[in-house]
Amino acid sequence: MTSTSVIDELKKSQILELLEQGKRVDGRALDEPRKLMIEINAIPKANGSARVRLGDSEVVCGVKIQPDRPFPDMGDKGIFICTAELLPLSHPSVETGPPGPDVIELARVVDRGIRESHMIDLSQLVIEKNKSVVGVFADNVVVDYDGNLFDACAYAATAAILSSKMPKWEIKDDVPTLVEGGESTVPVTTIPVSVTMGKIGNYIIVDPNGDEWDSMDARITITTDSNGNICALQKGGTGGFTFDEIIKCGEISVKVGSKIREKLKQAKEGGQ
Repeated sequence: MTSTSVIDELKKSQILELLEQGKRVDGRALDEPRKLMIEINAIPKANGSARVRLGDSEVVCGVKIQPDRPFPDMGDKGIFICTAELLPLSHPSVETGPPGPDVIELARVVDRGIRESHMIDLSQLVIEKNKSVVGVFADNVVVDYDGNLFDACAYAATAAILSSKMPKWEIKDDVPTLVEGGESTVPVTTIPVSVTMGKIGNYIIVDPNGDEWDSMDARITITTDSNGNICALQKGGTGGFTFDEIIKCGEISVKVGSKIREKLKQAKEGGQ
């Protein structure tokens, strides 16, 4: 066993001892997320942007809105794509190069939560059916990592979309042409919120920090819409959840999600 493995085992043992007492390493309750800070319009030149700090994890998201070709099977709908990138300065373990499996999963989970909630009414992003639509591209950049990037990136992307100003285009000579003064907000139907929970031993904790993340046996990310409906779910880790634990996680995601959603609304109103 390497020295790093020994340290990780000692950390997990300490975390478990605290959980048995109903405590966590940073003093939070088991179902309590870390402090959330949301700054709207963090990138002035983007169509929309947000900086989110969840505990000591920090993410900046910029939204780019532009004309694009529709997907072949979705000629009557616009495009939404979410990406994620970890800067090498975000954590000692992050290296330069192509994204690894963890980063790819991060982008897909955030993308799916927003897409499957139907947050953006893509049917309103059509310039000319089957030929030209509006594309909304949300790019997350992680500048500081201390656990649970799923929620940090999801909140940043959602806040950035809520703050976005969408230009208007019309077809002239078969080319999308910008309409001066036609700017509007992105057509939003709901505010999705993801809540990630980790399982350490037999304990379920909300929004694991860095040490807790490294000690987890399993994790689950549940995204709910404004009506409390579950619209996306992702399980990770080698451990498992019982049926009752999954039901419990669903209930927690609705409860915690409603509070986070209010903070997103307040951030949007404050940024207008």
